[in-house]
Amino acid sequence: MVYVDEIDVDREGIAEMILDENAIAQVPRPGTSLKLPGTNQAGVPSPAIRPLTQAGRPITGFLRPSTQGGRPGTMEQAIRTPRATYTARPVTSSSGRFVRLGTASMLTSPDGPFINLSRLNLTKYAQKPKLAKALFEYIFHHENDVKTALDLAALSTEHSQYKDWWWKVQIGKCYYRLGMYREAEKQFQSALKQQEMIDTFLYLAKVYISLDQPVTALNLFKQGLDKFPGEVTLLCGIARIHEEMNDISSAAECYKEVLKQDNTHMEAIACIGSNHFYSDQPEIALRFYRRLLQMGVYNCQLFNNLGLCCFYAQQYDMTLASFERALSLAENEEDAADVWYNLGHVAVGIGDTSLAHQCFQLAVANNNSHAEAYNNLAVLEMRKGHVEQAKALLQTASSLAPHMYEPHFNFATISDKIGDLQRSYVAARKSEEVFPDHVDTQHLIERLKQHFAML
Repeated sequence: MVYVDEIDVDREGIAEMILDENAIAQVPRPGTSLKLPGTNQAGVPSPAIRPLTQAGRPITGFLRPSTQGGRPGTMEQAIRTPRATYTARPVTSSSGRFVRLGTASMLTSPDGPFINLSRLNLTKYAQKPKLAKALFEYIFHHENDVKTALDLAALSTEHSQYKDWWWKVQIGKCYYRLGMYREAEKQFQSALKQQEMIDTFLYLAKVYISLDQPVTALNLFKQGLDKFPGEVTLLCGIARIHEEMNDISSAAECYKEVLKQDNTHMEAIACIGSNHFYSDQPEIALRFYRRLLQMGVYNCQLFNNLGLCCFYAQQYDMTLASFERALSLAENEEDAADVWYNLGHVAVGIGDTSLAHQCFQLAVANNNSHAEAYNNLAVLEMRKGHVEQAKALLQTASSLAPHMYEPHFNFATISDKIGDLQRSYVAARKSEEVFPDHVDTQHLIERLKQHFAML
């Protein structure tokens, strides 16, 4: 049987995000909600230095569920956000994923199902604890029949006179899968009173994250660390929440604690490396990425990051070799597009604008929703004096990525130069909404206001 790691945070489907009825407050206090990650501004890097995701969260160093899109505010934004690693299509429902996992995990006999669940006498099996546990895992993981699994778990708990913590955890898992988070919370808390287990802490934290209560989840992880000092999964959970709350400095400290306990933890190494890179320390980031290479990680993303670190650390001999290796290891067009985009930056850095133009065009050819490449192509076209082409590219970039301030600001600058003050002002205001602290945008808006005052 194939076991599924239930502890890791699930990818939320569009239905789960938009039709979420578990909201605690529509306007939460700053620093208490994952839905408004930008509200906790302690140590948040500027969007001019570290790019943001569509949800307004700085890009992390490690791809995992919930890091790409966050929690979109509108249905249109949810549909546009790619929710999976290898596809630009949003995940429509999390339940379909469990069905597919179940069908692939065990071969059934050609005559019919391995076990006919509708004919099972659950009361009889509930009285045989060892058999009941194996049967529950088959029903829950393989058949994905959560309701039958819940009935069996309830009968088994009753038979054990509510003294078996394991069954309480399983009931909590069933309630969580059914979206009954408050009932799941009660079961996990009851199980923790009987037997303190690391997995139970992680399941309960998962419930609080689904209820958008990151502060409660943090406190729970800290309680877990009091009972299990130095436990890596609990430290990693704290780091992930800090990262989702935009508290990057605290997240980095937690990842360093993780590395003190387990110096081969890939997520911690990748996130610390990414943090050093965006903190203008490419040499230190290079050491962390080399460590990943020594550990046997051998993929496109790692060589892409190595190439960027080498370039910014002025180790030019390794830069192109790393990018060539990254291109040869690219598994899909999105990965290849990112590598070509970064090669375009290298070309801009060495002053070869024609090579940069070709690289950005190759990025767009591989991934025609690569907003950053459209934006940079527009800048190069503007330098050549092709104003209309630059405007068209910037409009494409801003429609593909409304969370980026650069296309709006560039469009405002071009419109201002050609005398289209109204469009310039509209674009500048959009840029200000996305990145309020951008000084150049503020200066442009002030200048336009003076123009309008003189009319």
